[in-house]
Amino acid sequence: MSQKKVVLAYSGGLDTACILKTLIQEGYDVVAFVADVGQLEDFDDIERRARQTGASAVFVEDLRQEFVSDFMFPAIAGNAVYENRYLLGTALARPVIAKRQVEVARKVGATALAHGATGKGNDQVRFELAFAALAPDLEVIAPWKDPDFLARFQGRRDLLDFAAEHDIPVEATAEKPYSSDENIMHRSYEAGMLEDPDAAPPADMFKLTRALEATPDQADRIVIRFKDAMPVELENIGDGTKITDPVALLSYLNDLGGRHGIGRIDIVENRFVGIKSRGVYETPGGTILHFALRDLEGIAMDREVRRLRDMLSPRFAEIIYNGFWFSPEMDFIEAAFRKSSELIDGEVRLGLFKGNVLVEGRSSPSSLYDQDLSSMDIAGGYDQQDARGFIRVNALRLTAHRLIVQQVEEE
Repeated sequence: MSQKKVVLAYSGGLDTACILKTLIQEGYDVVAFVADVGQLEDFDDIERRARQTGASAVFVEDLRQEFVSDFMFPAIAGNAVYENRYLLGTALARPVIAKRQVEVARKVGATALAHGATGKGNDQVRFELAFAALAPDLEVIAPWKDPDFLARFQGRRDLLDFAAEHDIPVEATAEKPYSSDENIMHRSYEAGMLEDPDAAPPADMFKLTRALEATPDQADRIVIRFKDAMPVELENIGDGTKITDPVALLSYLNDLGGRHGIGRIDIVENRFVGIKSRGVYETPGGTILHFALRDLEGIAMDREVRRLRDMLSPRFAEIIYNGFWFSPEMDFIEAAFRKSSELIDGEVRLGLFKGNVLVEGRSSPSSLYDQDLSSMDIAGGYDQQDARGFIRVNALRLTAHRLIVQQVEEE
């Protein structure tokens, strides 16, 4: 009987290292899949440790370009902000990881996919819904929902003991005060001491953004240029730097925004599984792009199109957060949002200062703004007498409502 082959989403951390070994003990041929979505890791070392633990093959896949261009930028174009605060850095990374994991599984002839996400969190849902959409024929192995695995590993101490017993190379040695997840869009922090929603995060926790007290006393000024709502060029007005590559553009904005303390949030959010969770996030570059594009839409997007888009945006954010990137409803919304993004072209001038993204000007070749029509100094083709009838028509229902109220009160 041939050995069953599984592709494991492997990070090199304590959990996935132990899962890799337990799968081997259960008779699986384990292929380790490592996704580079912009986290600062030594991928050569991760590959070495996976092989040392027993992986038959290791795939280290650079997904940064696809993540930024096909997932992050479209989400920002669609104004995807979960519960009015969170720009979805972790949620957006999961579908691109799951998609490539499935592709690797097809390539190596695997019969199963595995991940190390906890049974309480959102990531288990995101991975498994993506697997269901893209590879319903493949078995999904989720150890943190398996009773035998849970009985065997009841805490971090059990994992550390198992790693020591089997000479599994891991860097973890003690419980961290919080857990973190990083990619090119953001860095998130949760669990541990952060589970107390009234506990302030430690000052040294943040890695991408400076505290406001440590930010420069002078603003940096930049121009971001967009084509069909996608950022295509960044220019630093101060030193003339110009960047067009999407990954390089975002990385530059992360550095610049982080220098000015832009993009920190501390929230209690609603997980899809029904649990409230406290999360702290750093999203410097994404925050700058979000504010810049919203401003450009003011001059270049039709009022009614924007109103309809913004009615759908909260649902768009929920679809991403809850893990339904590969779904019919996402196909529908993506098609609508691509249409709404047409001709959202132009540039926005920004000042970055003390945690703020300050819009200093904007222009667009497809601008709907008519300066003469808007002016209070000239007519510009607008007959102010027309406003009398406009107001009268809009007042009809208000007058009717007031008459009814008066009638009821008199009775």
